[in-house]
Amino acid sequence: MKPFDEGCAANDEYLALAGGAQTGELIWDLLQHRIKTPHGSSDWRIERVQVAKKVNSALLPGKILHLEAPAGYGKSQALCDAVADRPSGSVSWISLTSQDNDPSRLLALLMLALKRPELRHQSLAKPVSGSLTDTMTILLSGFRATDYPGESLVLVLDATDVLVTAPALALLEQLMQELPPAITLVLISRRPLPIETHVFALAGRFHRLTMETLALSRGETHAFFDDCVVAGHLTVLAVEHLHTLTEGWLTPLALYRQELLASDNERLPIQETQSVQRFVQDSLFSRLTSGQQRCLCLMAEFEVVSDDLFFHIADAACDRGFCPSAASDSGLPLYPVSGRGRWFRFNPLARDWLVNRGLSGTKARAGVASHWFEARADFSEALRYALISNDVEHALSIASEGSEALLVSQDTASLLKLRRNLPVSLIRQSPRLRVVYGWVHAVGGQFEEARKLIEALSHADEEPLHGRLSALRAFILRGEGNVHEALREADQAIDDPGLTLHARLIALLVRSSALCADGRFGEARSANRNASRLARESGDTGCEMLAVYDHARIELGKGYLRRAELLLRHGLDAAMSDPNRPPRIGEGRLQLSLALVLWHQGRNDEAEKLLVHCARYAEQSRDLAFLMAMALRTLIAKARGRMVEAFSWIGQAERTMQIWHVDDAVYVPVLEALKTTCWLSQNQHESAEPALLKLKEFRSQQRVPELFPMLPGLLDTLQVRYELASGKLSGAQPEHNRLRELLGTSSQPFGIHLYGDLLDAIAYHQAGKPDKAWGRLKAAIAKATEEHYLSPFVELKQELVELIRPALQRLPDSGLVTSLKAIFELNDGAPVPTRSAPPLAEPISDREQGVLELIAMGLSNQDIGDRLHISLHTVKTHARRINAKLEVKSRTQAIVRARELGLL
Repeated sequence: MKPFDEGCAANDEYLALAGGAQTGELIWDLLQHRIKTPHGSSDWRIERVQVAKKVNSALLPGKILHLEAPAGYGKSQALCDAVADRPSGSVSWISLTSQDNDPSRLLALLMLALKRPELRHQSLAKPVSGSLTDTMTILLSGFRATDYPGESLVLVLDATDVLVTAPALALLEQLMQELPPAITLVLISRRPLPIETHVFALAGRFHRLTMETLALSRGETHAFFDDCVVAGHLTVLAVEHLHTLTEGWLTPLALYRQELLASDNERLPIQETQSVQRFVQDSLFSRLTSGQQRCLCLMAEFEVVSDDLFFHIADAACDRGFCPSAASDSGLPLYPVSGRGRWFRFNPLARDWLVNRGLSGTKARAGVASHWFEARADFSEALRYALISNDVEHALSIASEGSEALLVSQDTASLLKLRRNLPVSLIRQSPRLRVVYGWVHAVGGQFEEARKLIEALSHADEEPLHGRLSALRAFILRGEGNVHEALREADQAIDDPGLTLHARLIALLVRSSALCADGRFGEARSANRNASRLARESGDTGCEMLAVYDHARIELGKGYLRRAELLLRHGLDAAMSDPNRPPRIGEGRLQLSLALVLWHQGRNDEAEKLLVHCARYAEQSRDLAFLMAMALRTLIAKARGRMVEAFSWIGQAERTMQIWHVDDAVYVPVLEALKTTCWLSQNQHESAEPALLKLKEFRSQQRVPELFPMLPGLLDTLQVRYELASGKLSGAQPEHNRLRELLGTSSQPFGIHLYGDLLDAIAYHQAGKPDKAWGRLKAAIAKATEEHYLSPFVELKQELVELIRPALQRLPDSGLVTSLKAIFELNDGAPVPTRSAPPLAEPISDREQGVLELIAMGLSNQDIGDRLHISLHTVKTHARRINAKLEVKSRTQAIVRARELGLL
């Protein structure tokens, strides 16, 4: 090895600058400037408590932290924030380059970082052992902790993925093995380390933080764009869309925010913003050959892609060695699909950019993919790509042969797209297609349309399809909430010996669901066991997931939240054990039900994470479960006091249901009930009254929707809540008696019984009967304790607060009581002091307060005028006065300021 002091480091660009100076000394001085901590950006920094906590907990002496994520996830920024408060000189940060593959150069940088410059003569010129490893050992063993503040050092090697030569990697591995106990080693890279790390991990010395930790959460994304929302550049829904599209990819979001605040022009979508486009191009293509670039574009044509699928569609211009697994390992935003083996998916923003490059031959490749999926019995994906390829005949064949199998996948979006490409006369002439599209419309909540299709069949056409038609009718009736009629049709279908496997499974699931809705839980479980056995015999993971979903719903009806959670998590684990399938609707239903369980238990952060994924997939596949996802998001936002956000979710659900042409009876009662509970929580009784009038018809029908089995009981509780909150005790009494009768004569879901007990307590409290109120409240808390069933207490918070606060001080501590104290703002029996805001120079009048509350609900000026029976001019006058008193310039600023002041 040539001595370092001779300035002979291979590929050293500084040699030409040495001039008359001693080249080794000059290069050493230049390398010294490489040891510096980068300046983190302060323009767009947000407080990231969880990330900071995880990074700081790993920055311990003698430990190794690896920050691994594609470009743009804020790896260096997160570390800069973590070490910002450390004493000067306690951090040595080396930003590596490809030239540092020269082991002598890498070793010299480490000597400088560890303040051992004297070793450059003693060790590098003529090492006794003749090996760099001996020099590294001397360097590390002689580390002097006393030279550093706090007698410890954080050594950072940034961009370690540039180290690719064997000597350089050998030095890195030796550094990790012989790391002095006073040094914390931090490695930052875009890709996995090419070094075995399991030994260090098992010894408790190695910790890795990845993209899942570093990506902005939904809440952090909203906080990041708060100033843009206040300034009127974005709405809350626009920020939600940004999070969905980027999945918290920090740099594109920061670039977009920068452009929003700096530009006065009309806002462009993030994917069309020049700075974002440039970043995505650089992060994807900067290090790739043209063949590898083409590979990425081909992969992006699929929502999820595996190595096997890629090899089937790759052409001669592709670098076949750059398959999805290799691309993912190279540090690109292409991630393994959780629990699905070698399936991968792009970050949505990256995929959007790649797809828009517009490669030729897309339809031909989609055709190849369709046959590939069909050969593996994945009819949903086969149909999707048959439609993309414009092969209507092939798509029609898939739909006709696998209608019930497609129902299990519930890919109604692809089937409806197929219908748009089919002549109406073809559907009318084909009984089989009528059944197919009967299923399609029924799954999508278009029950009237489904009924029209099958009722037009002649008796001769019906005869060979008798069992399948009965299964379909049962599904329609169950979806509409007609429990007993659905049971009769399901039994007829099950009795047909010629029924297809998937149709029989659906009939059994309908039977189980209907029995559960009727409170016959034992019979429901028996039907579910039969469905589960049939699902296992089919070997179809999608069928098994739906059977687990059905079982969990039975346990939910009985109030066994913990048992339901265990079932759902086991079901999701089983789904993940099938590596050969892209995600199925059944998996989304399991996640949605798990989110429901978590919401019932007050675990809203966990529920929200699940809802982001399953809501997006439900929307893409036109699954009616999207309505449930939006309902849960509304209730979570309401529980957190974010009423504008809650009403925005209701609005998004309503728009989506209308676009999908879902029957009014399916979604209107759900959304009106959500509006009512939001208004009641704000004491807006006048707003709640018309919604309750709309719900009167639905209450009288007593239908039990499949997705919302608690809805009939909840509608009754809303009416009682309204009467009690309005002070109409005489009006509340008959409604309350009706609810008690309902609870006494039928086996309602457990949650409705809890609501009933709490409403009893509230009614007794208002009637001046404290002993009876205390007895009913105590009984409700006892019922809810074992399963930590919090949701009724949260929903009735406004009505319960006066009654429950003194009661909680009398109860022994338990998990539920502790949670209730937090919900009702009690700390050791005393109310938590609230932050006081400076008073307004001129207070808001009662009429202005009413206008302000309607503004916060998102109503237009005209809608506010109609609601309050005042002119548009008067509304605008009130709005101007509100803005002047609050010292703001826009509606959004007014809402934010009013919340700070406690006016909303």
